[in-house]
Amino acid sequence: MKSMDAQPVPTNDYYYDNNDDHHNDDATTEMAVVHSPSSSSLKSNGFTDSRSSDEFSYASEVHFYPLEGSYQQKLYDWAYPSNVPRELQILRLENLAIPTCYLLVGIMQGLSGPLINVYPLDLGATEAQQASVGSLRSLPATFKILFGFWSDNYKLFGYRRKSYMGLGWIVSSLSMIILLFVGGNNPSIPLLSFSFLMMGTGFWFADVMGDSIVAEKAKLETIERRGNLQSTCYACRFFGLMVSAPFSTVIYSSIGANYVISLLAIFPLFILPIVYVYKERYNVKVKSPGDQCKEIWSTVCSRAVWQPMGFVYLYNTLQVGNAAWREFLKTVLEFSSNQLNSLLIIAYVLLYLGILAYKYYFIRWSWRAVYIWTTLLNGVLSALQILLIEGITFGLSPYVFALGDDAMADFIGGIQFLPTTIMMVHLCPSGSEGASYAMFTTVNNSALTLSGAISTMLLPIWDVSKEAMEDGDLSGMTNLTILTTALQLSGICFVFLLPRTKEELVALVPQLKVELEE
Repeated sequence: MKSMDAQPVPTNDYYYDNNDDHHNDDATTEMAVVHSPSSSSLKSNGFTDSRSSDEFSYASEVHFYPLEGSYQQKLYDWAYPSNVPRELQILRLENLAIPTCYLLVGIMQGLSGPLINVYPLDLGATEAQQASVGSLRSLPATFKILFGFWSDNYKLFGYRRKSYMGLGWIVSSLSMIILLFVGGNNPSIPLLSFSFLMMGTGFWFADVMGDSIVAEKAKLETIERRGNLQSTCYACRFFGLMVSAPFSTVIYSSIGANYVISLLAIFPLFILPIVYVYKERYNVKVKSPGDQCKEIWSTVCSRAVWQPMGFVYLYNTLQVGNAAWREFLKTVLEFSSNQLNSLLIIAYVLLYLGILAYKYYFIRWSWRAVYIWTTLLNGVLSALQILLIEGITFGLSPYVFALGDDAMADFIGGIQFLPTTIMMVHLCPSGSEGASYAMFTTVNNSALTLSGAISTMLLPIWDVSKEAMEDGDLSGMTNLTILTTALQLSGICFVFLLPRTKEELVALVPQLKVELEE
């Protein structure tokens, strides 16, 4: 029989303890060491603990914590910061499904994007059929609000999120397995389209579950740390996109499409054990669909919601690009396909770096300041395109000059991405995070879609056709670039609709004050 007065025995760099059940899951911190029950001995070693002596066990037990000052302790503190609630320590096994889901979303986007760009054409598809395949993959994203609403209201196996997340990734994997084994080396275009439609359905379903979990957990952050969880998760997502896109291109060109499809089938299966061990409350009480609809409608009608969301919609709608720019790079500057693809890959890298820049530096800035300065910088970069059109590159090669214009714009986009997502997640009413956050992101995405449509509508204003460029007439390109630059800069006019800071957002949304006080 164990003595209740036994002391934990130090061994090398660790104190051992197997009594992990005594750690409070709801506590905001978890001790990084196991302490002696004697308060005097605790204080002499620089530790404090309120647990009684019957909560300790011998060093012969397996569980251990690193001693203070060791490199293991530093690694432990980095992975499980003591000033962060356990629920937000996403590197714990019980929470690991959250960053892993975001990472997998990026990997799947990166692997499938280059494949869809070229594979249908290699199978003999028309340009219209190729566009249809890409559209079908993205089509389920328009139903994100339905995915969120369903998971908010109807549990699967007693859970609102983890079961649907696993189901989504299973559907995504099975669709690629069917394409691989039924289609073989030469699948039909209808089979290819159906497979990517089903992959997109599972993919976006799982993505909505990840967003819903983050929307729930982000409310546990203090005002000072608000946005850290989302910035970390989106950093994982864009890292996956950055790495997998060039990887997919190399695999496709060197050993074939089926190997890329095999990766698309295998990767979703890796996350299933992690989803299974994710810690989610079981059989929680959910609101009725009617009550949830009323709450979401009440949220939308609130000035605290429609005012910042109005900014998001107007600003993104005005980010109109020059739709003839790629044709200019290819026809006039004679960029090769490899050069155009390298611009895309470098843009992914800088997008990821932009996310990191906001996470570690710009997160301390006012949201209005972030948008004002990044918009002005983006206007400068857009104006530099005029110099490239006129052939003024200051001795740099056109490729390097274009790289500065195009790729840096994605770096700015990465910085601008997080403030709106942080804002949207804290506008979600409790219990309706899935549907409400999906609705807010749909507003954002629809504005970007409209912006793309406007850029296409502007093409007939001036002659920016391939024939005109080949004849040396670039006046239309210059005029169109000036117009799109002016439209992008005009977004600053609506920045007053945006809360300056997270604190001002709290003042706009009364329920956030209540949550923080609780």
